[in-house]
Amino acid sequence: MSILSALGVESEKKVRYGIVALGDIAQEAMLPGVKHTGNSEITALVTDDPEKARRVGEQYGVADHYASDRFSEMLASGKVDAIYLAMPNWRHAEFAVPALKAGIHVLVEKPMEISAAKAQEMLDAQRGSSAKLMVAYRLHFEPATLNTIERVRRGDFGQVTLFTATFGQMVSPDNHRAKNGDKAGPVLDMGPYPVNAARYIFGAEPTEVVSATGSRHPEAGLGDFDDTVAVTLRFPEGRLAQFVISYYANPLDTYFVVGTKGSVQLNPGFMYGGSLEQMLTIGEKKSTESFKNTDHFGGEMKYFSDCILNDRDPEPDGEEGFADLRVLDGIFRALETGQPQKLEPFTRTKRIDTEDQEEKLAAQRSPELVNTSSPAKGKDKVPKN
Repeated sequence: MSILSALGVESEKKVRYGIVALGDIAQEAMLPGVKHTGNSEITALVTDDPEKARRVGEQYGVADHYASDRFSEMLASGKVDAIYLAMPNWRHAEFAVPALKAGIHVLVEKPMEISAAKAQEMLDAQRGSSAKLMVAYRLHFEPATLNTIERVRRGDFGQVTLFTATFGQMVSPDNHRAKNGDKAGPVLDMGPYPVNAARYIFGAEPTEVVSATGSRHPEAGLGDFDDTVAVTLRFPEGRLAQFVISYYANPLDTYFVVGTKGSVQLNPGFMYGGSLEQMLTIGEKKSTESFKNTDHFGGEMKYFSDCILNDRDPEPDGEEGFADLRVLDGIFRALETGQPQKLEPFTRTKRIDTEDQEEKLAAQRSPELVNTSSPAKGKDKVPKN
């Protein structure tokens, strides 16, 4: 955090963002939070839907609109310093690589891409560029999550040996997530959350996908992919992470961290839009701590813009996105073969700084969405990117 940010002083200079894709995640969550970051502004929109461009542009006072085939024009326009990239998973490298090569900073939604190989293309582009690359792991800035990590690090629960999570939602057959196979299925869409959480809780990288089992429910009306997947990961020092992710389950979103002296449950563990609770057990003593709802999306953009303005490297960088895809690739191999999958050795060079990364911007109200909708059946909020 910069000195000005720490003192609550708004910087006069703002990072100018082009918002690339105007689906539910951009319209519902990111766009409403940009204004109150104090260091970011929207100067361009990229969408192939002219009505979206017009109406969303009117909502936020943005006159510069580009179809995706004119993306290079936006990069060369001199009107953007960075992009927020919310295209479908398999199109991230398509837009991130030319942006990075043009010296435009990239904040890309998770997963970083659909494979470690595609993520590596983005890493290579960033290493040859003056621009910064950050993956939008919004929970790396969320107070309850950071407090949980800090409790683990200081030994409140003893030696932590087990992470277990359940993350489910009912996805509508009409949503694009149901129509693009594994590229938009639960392993890539939901899997990054428990994989990333297990990695930041243990502060280590998994060495093996012990098992991955999938189920398909024809009555769900979804596409040709496993709509429910159960996974076990092995970490160094005998630690295990287990989780279930599902597109065919009543919404549930929680994880447990279990150690030799205690445990903690975080509920919700991954979604946004409400307050979070820690249910703590230390020995036989039980307690609950509540954390206010915050603007996850404005917070992560504020942090990234601060890194740009102060020339700092962001923590959830491209290597962090690659680290998760390395594991997700292994999960796909385990699903295909029915066999455990050893993971190539990998060392993460940067970890979450629980003091420096906390953001507490107030939650914002979502506007009326234009030609997009929640991925879930029904009208209630569900977990999203």
